[in-house]
Amino acid sequence: MKTPQEIAEMISRRFYPLPDEDLDSLASIIESSKAAKGELILGNGQIAKYLYYVESGLLRQFYYKHRRDITEHFSCEDNIAICITSTFRGEPTRLLIEALEPTVYHRISFSELNDLLKTSLAINRLYQKILEWALIVSQEKADSWRFESVRERYQRFQQEYPEAARRASVNHIASYLLMTPESLSRVRAGVL
Repeated sequence: MKTPQEIAEMISRRFYPLPDEDLDSLASIIESSKAAKGELILGNGQIAKYLYYVESGLLRQFYYKHRRDITEHFSCEDNIAICITSTFRGEPTRLLIEALEPTVYHRISFSELNDLLKTSLAINRLYQKILEWALIVSQEKADSWRFESVRERYQRFQQEYPEAARRASVNHIASYLLMTPESLSRVRAGVL
């Protein structure tokens, strides 16, 4: 497991370069943890209070609709999971986070991050970049559902999430792409 300082540096490299002083401040609010396969990191009805950074493993964000679970997002190494609506509004979430395999993750408290945002322009910029990334991912997924065929959606998924495409179950991938596992199998076989 990497140290909070190393994780702060990794987040900084990925989203926005922070000066050393701000790296230290960010590292001071990072909590490290592990989750077993199948463990819920964020459950239904809880209020999301953290941003999660994945060091190793695979997380899935999902929700229930008509008694079926629908995958919303996958997060693997050097990726972030965030429940934006619950966090910003302080409302219970319907978007759960589950470890699909043994996962090492690091969480950043939004309340502690908000305190840092009051004193650091660089951390503000980092946070802005993380939120921009999350919004772009969400918009691209919505556009994919609206405008692309099932084959195009699957090809995009393979290109943008190669690790999740390789490591997640067929059922989880199919639900992410809004298709049945049978349809996904036909797409993979070149029938659709």
